[in-house]
Amino acid sequence: MPLLGRLLRRGFALADKIVPATWPQACTAEALIAAAQASPDADSREGLAQLLASLAAESELSLFGRLSLRWDLERLLRNAQAIAGAHAANPALAAAPIEAPVFILGLPRAGTTFLHELLARDPANAVPRHWQTVFPAPRPANFNAALDSRVRQANRQLSVFAGLAPGFAGLHPITAESPQECSEITAHVFQSLRFDTTHRVPSYLRWLDANGHHAAFAFHKRFLQVLQNGSPARWVLKCPDDTFALDAILHTYPDARFVIVHRDPVAVIGSVAHLTAVLRRPFLERVDLAEIGAQVSQRWTEGANLLLDFDNRVDVPPERKLHLHYRDVTTAPLGVVARIYARFGLPLDSSALAAMARHVNARPRGGYGAHAPYRLEDFGLTEAALRPGFAPYVAQFCAPSPA
Repeated sequence: MPLLGRLLRRGFALADKIVPATWPQACTAEALIAAAQASPDADSREGLAQLLASLAAESELSLFGRLSLRWDLERLLRNAQAIAGAHAANPALAAAPIEAPVFILGLPRAGTTFLHELLARDPANAVPRHWQTVFPAPRPANFNAALDSRVRQANRQLSVFAGLAPGFAGLHPITAESPQECSEITAHVFQSLRFDTTHRVPSYLRWLDANGHHAAFAFHKRFLQVLQNGSPARWVLKCPDDTFALDAILHTYPDARFVIVHRDPVAVIGSVAHLTAVLRRPFLERVDLAEIGAQVSQRWTEGANLLLDFDNRVDVPPERKLHLHYRDVTTAPLGVVARIYARFGLPLDSSALAAMARHVNARPRGGYGAHAPYRLEDFGLTEAALRPGFAPYVAQFCAPSPA
């Protein structure tokens, strides 16, 4: 795969000098909608138009960025149309409730992905798999991933991207069967922070913050209803970006429960900035590390304060929240799982616990590689400058370990 990655990167770099950069400037939301043969609602159309305008004005896309983005946007439109079609064909999908879903929150790089993967080992828990966000469909009991063409295709796509984004696989290990984040679902209606992670779209981010996420999570629920296919499931969901959508989540899922994983922000900001740069490089002609550092530090200072505010919300009582620390998730993961199940009154089957133990043994450190070679200073950041903004969060959640 390293050789293929080098060949792909060289091929795209050469072609980029030849192929004119006329997209997305020459593309419109209506042209994409027509190509996808979709009929999105007004909220989705507005999100797509805002995203395209931001991309055209603020992202200098590489050839791979232009080709992949067009494919991605058309895919999202087609998938959203398929979700609408499934509900129209079977109104019983919407009648099946999604009761008391568990949302895993926390700063990025705080162990939330590892915890999500661990909880997915319990067959009683439902999680959206990566391949299901690419090819939305239920995952039946006794599903054989090795024989499924959608899984194989999704794995090939991940392998190609890993080749184009050196370092990605070590920073964020993922396969087609891995649990996927909520932002991949809400991307289908173009109201997702996922686009800001992979592209430079500051005006789109400002629009999204002002617009809110209610329409996105209304779609999120319809998406999960298609995946559960009329049979109520115990959903376990995860996305650090959900921190910025808590009002919409509680409006859509008023009985939601929350696991919040905490970690010293200064220990993660450099990692978040590094991952953002790794993700953007295949899509953009140039990546500004200092700009990424400023954006990431400002965004997650805000996110840390939102988690402080969330802890004080009276509409989410303490019995529906569990605060954990990264060190406990990584050093005593099975003990953390027992705490989660006990807090929410969930039965923990011995066979599920054994499956989790096997996962922990097979993937030390959650499958993550060694620490990537980056420094805060690479992104124009220093610990001294970051500490004051995070001080209230650290005092509340990081020292001592929250109960």
